[in-house]
Amino acid sequence: MILLKQADVYSPVHLGRKDVLVCGGRIEAMGDEIQPGNNCQVVDAAGKILVPGLIDCHEHITGGGGEGGFFTRTPEVCLSSLIRSGITTVVGLLGTDDMTRSVEALVAKAKALETEGITTYTLCGAYGYPSPTITGSVKKDIVYIDNMLGVKLALSDHRAPNVTLEELIRLASDVRTAGMIGGKAGIVVLHMGSGEKRLDLVFEALKQTNIPAKTFHPTHMTRSPELFREGMKLAKLGGYVDITCESFDESKERPGYIAGLLREAKEAGVPMDHITLSSDGQGSWSTYDAYGNLEKIGVTSVRNLYDQLVALVKEDGFELTEALSYFTENVARSLEIYPKKGCIAEGTDGDLLLLKPDLSLDTVIAKGNIMMEGGTLLVRGAYEHD
Repeated sequence: MILLKQADVYSPVHLGRKDVLVCGGRIEAMGDEIQPGNNCQVVDAAGKILVPGLIDCHEHITGGGGEGGFFTRTPEVCLSSLIRSGITTVVGLLGTDDMTRSVEALVAKAKALETEGITTYTLCGAYGYPSPTITGSVKKDIVYIDNMLGVKLALSDHRAPNVTLEELIRLASDVRTAGMIGGKAGIVVLHMGSGEKRLDLVFEALKQTNIPAKTFHPTHMTRSPELFREGMKLAKLGGYVDITCESFDESKERPGYIAGLLREAKEAGVPMDHITLSSDGQGSWSTYDAYGNLEKIGVTSVRNLYDQLVALVKEDGFELTEALSYFTENVARSLEIYPKKGCIAEGTDGDLLLLKPDLSLDTVIAKGNIMMEGGTLLVRGAYEHD
């Protein structure tokens, strides 16, 4: 048992100073004053901020890249990188490379991370179509593989499979039905490129069918102002729109555009609980010339997720409760794992972060276990060393 005393709690709604008791991997009780029982570890949280663990809904946990040849394959994520980034729940997926990487390896890595201490989910599919799977069927993967929530596909990208409207409708229908049977979200995560057709196929599919808009989760929505405006339109219809975090590479100037996009969406009347942010961690970032030739490639840091949260509050003037929602509650609702994840309340999973007043990360609790305390990492992956 862990008893956090007198933390300033953001659920992400601000609840004020509370005692929070974590037992058996869940939040057992929360109140103004809780007395510690036998064998209870007491954490003095006075003067610190308690928030839900972050949920990264788009991460290449087995690595991504490869567009520049085998040597440009990016490495797998390490547990310590996730913990130091405040990430207690992650959705793993494939990218361009569904030839040297597999859904089997993805699920295996997710299960390894789960054993090491965090919560994991996965998607079958990748950029290509037909979607790579384990069972040979997208529907069966979603129904029978316990941590699989949906499928991934690329649209409007020079690396996309250029599916037809009929193929997109069939895939979304299958995923929707499998999600219902398996008791899961049943989502189609769409890697969006910078092609001019943008979300045309999605809107046409919604027009011609009864597929709920919430089935579609386009990501990388900052490719162009036009794409983001289409994303706002989808969100108003009930879809979820995911924005890839900015880069916080110390050698570069922070782009700083996400705050403006969030304000634009709010002014346009977009339901802000349908907007999420993700890291695209361990994926490759790349630039191409006008002829589609690779010019530059690198690895995206999972730490961008936490740094983006802090920047929204400290540099962009967002209230902590609003900024948190894009990384916690909104994500959990989009994945249909709320209120198990994404908030602080009695009965929710024990995924918690203690922050110092300057929002630096102090303590990480995942599945009710202290993974980092006082800024010191306590738990590492099986092959990680000091």
